[in-house]
Amino acid sequence: MEEKVDLSVITSLYNEEGNVIEMHRRIKEACQDLGKSFEIIFINDGSKDKTAQECQGLSPLRLINFRKNFGQTAGFDAGIKASHGDIIVMIDGDLQNDPADIGLLLEEMKKGYDVVAGWRWQRKDPLSKKIFSRGANMLRKILIQDKIHDSGCSLKAYRRECFVGVDLFGEMHRFIPAILEMQGFKVGEVKVSHHPRVHGVTKYNWRRGVKGFVDMVSIWFWRKYANRPLHLFGGSGIVLSFVGVLILIWMAIEKIFFNASLSEKIWPLMGIFLILIGIQLFIFGLLADILIKNYYKSQGHMNYSIKEIIES
Repeated sequence: MEEKVDLSVITSLYNEEGNVIEMHRRIKEACQDLGKSFEIIFINDGSKDKTAQECQGLSPLRLINFRKNFGQTAGFDAGIKASHGDIIVMIDGDLQNDPADIGLLLEEMKKGYDVVAGWRWQRKDPLSKKIFSRGANMLRKILIQDKIHDSGCSLKAYRRECFVGVDLFGEMHRFIPAILEMQGFKVGEVKVSHHPRVHGVTKYNWRRGVKGFVDMVSIWFWRKYANRPLHLFGGSGIVLSFVGVLILIWMAIEKIFFNASLSEKIWPLMGIFLILIGIQLFIFGLLADILIKNYYKSQGHMNYSIKEIIES
């Protein structure tokens, strides 16, 4: 059995040569200043530079080497599964997040939060990245409706129970607080410092933005309709079929009472098309409803989360 520790600090690294040694030193000093038992976990996400070599000889350290680059979310997921801390802290490995701010997150947790997210309220990024990030945050607030300001900040602290039965995929790491909030965990936020990048180049580009948007839509669906997909697909199908029926009735009235020629009009085909699409959506909703119920049964849990049971 691995010995339990108070704190697990997890960093996913991809081509962070020049940052690794200093990052480890700062994390180690921050944890020692807190006076807690800790472990440091680095995930080398298929780096092609000297990141892995620079990790050699660092102590304490648990180094997880991926065979190739699988992405930051996969790195954090592997780190969580390899950790033993009561509190799990995730942080970027590019030195833009300051490990000294870990104490701020833990202090905020004392107020009863299960998750505390960092808020880079004074960002030191290029203007283009700030604009893109603000647009993504606005879209996130519309779709996901979480209450944090900066989902892109990797510096976050979680209680271990947050990740029981949770697997991370895609670009989900930035939406973890939203996912946990959906399950009833209490999410807080605290302002943290942010520094300009000194070594290496940013890994964020338009491809990650597209992946993030797709994951955002997925979370929107799970937040709104995971327990009732029939309401989304079946309801949409009924509406489309109803519109199709109205179009056909309108066409029938024109033909019968006004002797209008329908041979050159697209509306009859449009009405039939909407009815067929509506029926397909309704059937898809029924199938999705069955799949969701079987999913919860196969996982051995239901679509709710029990905090505690008190007997007296």
